[in-house]
Amino acid sequence: MKAEELSTEDKILLAASKVFTEKGFSGTRTRDIAEEAGLNLALLNYYFRTKEKLFEQVMKVKIVLLFGKIIPIITNDKTSLDEKIDLASVKYFEILSENPNLPIFVLSEIQKKTSDVKSLLPIDTLLKNSFIIKQIQERKPEINPFHFLLNFLSMTVFPFLGKPILQSFDLMDDDEFQKFVEERKTMVPMWIKMMLNN
Repeated sequence: MKAEELSTEDKILLAASKVFTEKGFSGTRTRDIAEEAGLNLALLNYYFRTKEKLFEQVMKVKIVLLFGKIIPIITNDKTSLDEKIDLASVKYFEILSENPNLPIFVLSEIQKKTSDVKSLLPIDTLLKNSFIIKQIQERKPEINPFHFLLNFLSMTVFPFLGKPILQSFDLMDDDEFQKFVEERKTMVPMWIKMMLNN
């Protein structure tokens, strides 16, 4: 969609997403967002009364983006555990490749307790009752299933968190990093399945 086709509210949300991601909540002024959106501050305040309300909207979109496409995969009772691992890996790497700063932003703001994440998306409830947890428990009843989920998350998310380090030491340029991510897309599910089947 072209910029001129966006509603004023959408322009504000896009600008807010960009500025909050770059500067974080505390480093962002509503004036910065208004300038990024090409609007005056009064109009921004008309749509979103406070920076906090605007931030909550942006966080909701970011949290849903980070977890929303994975939840239907892990809660599906029609797919096998191996299929879930493959599908979740492809989808997660796709999301993170398109939004490489997303994990840093979400983790940073969760750590600062800038937003009540549980009210935006009850991940704990969805995860604890998910079909993938039952499937992991059936396959490996002696091990807490969250070990596998955290391993999966760390293997997919950490390369994006570590990208600035890799690039600051000239270990990988953008093309090399993209190739690295493509390799991990097939390797991560293979590693997780090996752990589950060992």
